[in-house]
Amino acid sequence: MESFLFQASLYLIAVVLAVPIASRLGLGSVLGYLIAGIVIGPVFGFVGSETKDLQHFAEFGVVMMLFLIGLELEPRALWGMRDRLLGLGGLQIVVTALVVTLGALALGQSWRIALTLGIILSLSSTAIVLQTLSEKNLMSTAGGRSTFSVLLMQDIAVIPMLAFLPLLALPGARALAKAQAAESHAALPFLQQLPAWGVTLVTLGAVAATVLAGHYLVRPLYTFVHRARLREVNTALALMIVVTIATLMLMVGLSPALGAFLAGVVLANSEFRHELESDIAPFKGLLLGLFFITVGAGIDVDMLFAQPVTLFGLTLALMIAKGGVLYVLGKLFKLKGRNQWLFTLGLAQAGEFGFVLTAFTVKQRILPEALAQQLLLVIALSMFLTPLFFILHDILAKRMKEEGEAHEADEIDEQQPIIIAGVGRFGQVVNRMVTMSGFRTTVLDHDLKVIQLLRQFGFKGYVGDPTRPELLRAAGLGQARVLVVCLDDRAASTRLVSYARRQREDLHIIARARDREHVFELYRAGADDIVREYFDGSLRVARYVLENAGLSEYEARELEKTFYKLDRAAVRDLADLWNPDVPTEKNPAYIARARELNRELEAALLNRYSQTQEEKAEPRTDAAAE
Repeated sequence: MESFLFQASLYLIAVVLAVPIASRLGLGSVLGYLIAGIVIGPVFGFVGSETKDLQHFAEFGVVMMLFLIGLELEPRALWGMRDRLLGLGGLQIVVTALVVTLGALALGQSWRIALTLGIILSLSSTAIVLQTLSEKNLMSTAGGRSTFSVLLMQDIAVIPMLAFLPLLALPGARALAKAQAAESHAALPFLQQLPAWGVTLVTLGAVAATVLAGHYLVRPLYTFVHRARLREVNTALALMIVVTIATLMLMVGLSPALGAFLAGVVLANSEFRHELESDIAPFKGLLLGLFFITVGAGIDVDMLFAQPVTLFGLTLALMIAKGGVLYVLGKLFKLKGRNQWLFTLGLAQAGEFGFVLTAFTVKQRILPEALAQQLLLVIALSMFLTPLFFILHDILAKRMKEEGEAHEADEIDEQQPIIIAGVGRFGQVVNRMVTMSGFRTTVLDHDLKVIQLLRQFGFKGYVGDPTRPELLRAAGLGQARVLVVCLDDRAASTRLVSYARRQREDLHIIARARDREHVFELYRAGADDIVREYFDGSLRVARYVLENAGLSEYEARELEKTFYKLDRAAVRDLADLWNPDVPTEKNPAYIARARELNRELEAALLNRYSQTQEEKAEPRTDAAAE
């Protein structure tokens, strides 16, 4: 027990001291973690052989990170990435593996070993790159999205790599490795008894079970647990989801990170997505930090000092070769400026899955032990140099002026009872009328130029993404009386309304809708008042048309009021029949009810017009005449 507490104290002290210093120096938290690992490991020798065991545990932080990333991606968004996922990601793996294989052949390795090295070194570090992209707010840029697509494709590619690598071993070594693996792997004997098609069915069944459980089982389970009103039980459920999925994937030989990502995508549209994020995020951060520390602590200093020129030369050669491939692919996929450099420099290292694949190839008798130790050190050195490459990107980015540059959120120094999210052309009018009527507002918008323009005219606003829970809390969501959602992004506005309603049942939410279907989405998300952005303007135009077609101002205004009232009622009626998963033209119940409501609306307008004619024809009373 004392030994465990002592080791835990060492890791925590190293984190608390090294990471803030590295962050203040502009080196980033990842480099701080790596330096902390080197200090407590190779430099002072405070930690030893337990580092490798701890690293396997810390790799679970990568699984959690992929789960959280999946929560941010809706299935439609993932489908929209298919070109970059398969094209850019697939080409990166194939071309990089080919280049590294040729380089290994040139250094005198056999084709089996050279191809193995090419496959292992084609992967990049999901943990370091995504952590750094998130810290620097670069995930939403074109370079960040392309980088993420490649990393996701690499995680998917680990599965066929694990299936293909044993084929590179010599027949005798392959049989020996298979026998040893059967003794140590609990799930392998069962799978070995199945034919090839049976293994495939089991694998597909595990993936299908993950999708179905996420869609049909997790929602009622979360509702049941949520009724207990205990935060720790919600946290336990979130961890249970990730751990269970990772275990299932490992049992059938799949990547647990890929399984967690898939589950996150399935739950991306769920109503408790933000709660899952807030419950898991602290564990993800700690485990990822622990993973980076173990990488630094695991560097073989003796071998590094014995072969410094060779190892650093191989590392730099690898990163330059990968960077060259990435630069060409970025050109082919039309990345420009800082986005291309982000893509090139961000993915030039080897990845944490390289540790896994290297150990796997040693067990399979493909790589000799001495070469594997050199390979592990090259992978670790490349990961250690990655934060420096990101610093180089920051230097280059400062010299390049591009539109759409990301900015850090402002610090909100006061909270008002009315929050306005989004101040484009629509939100600006709302804010002007409300503030000029004597009320104070808190204005949020992600566009720095819009906020700067607002400030020039004397209105206060804050830069930041209004959909982020932490920014909403800082803006006073817990005490506000009214939330006005005027975002241009349709999906973002729906997410914001849904999150705000879950946080505050008593909050009055007014939302801007793009069209009728968006009205239905916002209605289900919990908005109190929904304004179609062109609806009121279209009604005013229609009223002018009626006035110039022969109707009086009174008659046209009464018809406008009648249409407005009945159309709003019709929209609420149709909202119950609308199905987001079925196109409107293929929803017979919706179409039939819409046609019925149109007939009722037409009859009501004609009836109201007749009433106005009768009112105009009635003789005036004496009082009216006076």
